[in-house]
Amino acid sequence: MAQSDFLYPENPRRRQEVSRLHQQLLDCLSDSFHATNTLTEVLNMHLGCRLASIEMKRDGTIKENCDIIIQAMMKIQKELQKVDEALKDKLEPTLYRKLQDIKERETEKIAIVQKVISVILGEATSAASAVAVKLVGSNVTTGIINKLVTVLAQIGASLLGSIGVAVLGLGIDMIFRAILGAVEKTQLQAAIKSYEKHLVEFKSASEKYHHAIVEVTNTVKHQMK
Repeated sequence: MAQSDFLYPENPRRRQEVSRLHQQLLDCLSDSFHATNTLTEVLNMHLGCRLASIEMKRDGTIKENCDIIIQAMMKIQKELQKVDEALKDKLEPTLYRKLQDIKERETEKIAIVQKVISVILGEATSAASAVAVKLVGSNVTTGIINKLVTVLAQIGASLLGSIGVAVLGLGIDMIFRAILGAVEKTQLQAAIKSYEKHLVEFKSASEKYHHAIVEVTNTVKHQMK
């Protein structure tokens, strides 16, 4: 037991709590890396993009890994914006507005995109049209991705940003020292509150992002049958 634990008997429990929350944060980060790579693969295969996959930097900090995902998402958004601008340019205004209408049936949207997708991509596939509808004619880009980017940026700029990703392989005491470098009660409480606050938003944004990408991949599979 650390010497300060005699002064703050709750510290051992708090150290375990910090370790548990840190693992949850890393799980969310890992899920975001995986989901982003899945989306990248879909865009490369069906919309002709040339996006690179990303890997978690195991010897890096939480901020460095958040930044890797953010940069990848910004590149994805840029590619989707190009497709959106091409659709707006090639489609009649009334048809383009239908793509943005949440009340419009998805099958109708796919049929609309199918009319011009060959001009945009050089080939016409129902899978490509479905991907365009799911990612351009929806709130995935403007809502879900933007929200996750915002949350990742907040985590990177917080108390957690400078914490190393690889500390999970260490013992609880070593994790604690790597995270805070001290064992004062106030620092432990601040770390726990910071983890809890950001985890709530991160889990929500990450789950919505993952669900949206699963929907895209399922739609593509259906179109390719």
